[in-house]
Amino acid sequence: MMTDPIADMLTRIRNAVRIERTIIDMPASNIRRGIAQVLKDEGYIWEFEEIDTVPAKTLRLHLKYGPNGERLITRIDRVSKPGRRVYSKYKELKPILGGMGIQILSTPKGVVSDRKARTEKVGGEVLALIH
Repeated sequence: MMTDPIADMLTRIRNAVRIERTIIDMPASNIRRGIAQVLKDEGYIWEFEEIDTVPAKTLRLHLKYGPNGERLITRIDRVSKPGRRVYSKYKELKPILGGMGIQILSTPKGVVSDRKARTEKVGGEVLALIH
């Protein structure tokens, strides 16, 4: 049994970026789909797809790199953990690295980036920090 599927997803991405892999597979879930959608919308991955496999569906991410192979994701951290949840109001969400990074939040309107949370004026649980 996995106690923290979000941390597992972030670790898989972190490890794949270190060895410059272009495709990552992981078990699918709604929260992972939401995080993948935010990564796609913010330009950190090319695409994600859900593949029907046995016994459960698999989520496949296609990572994105720069024109000369440089990494777009240099750091990816889990903020809110199972033992310590971190919540933030939309007014408290400050741009990461002057807007070069993002925070991923779980809000009542779904999983969104900090930019979208500020425009929609909604706060929530800060899941991850990416830059």
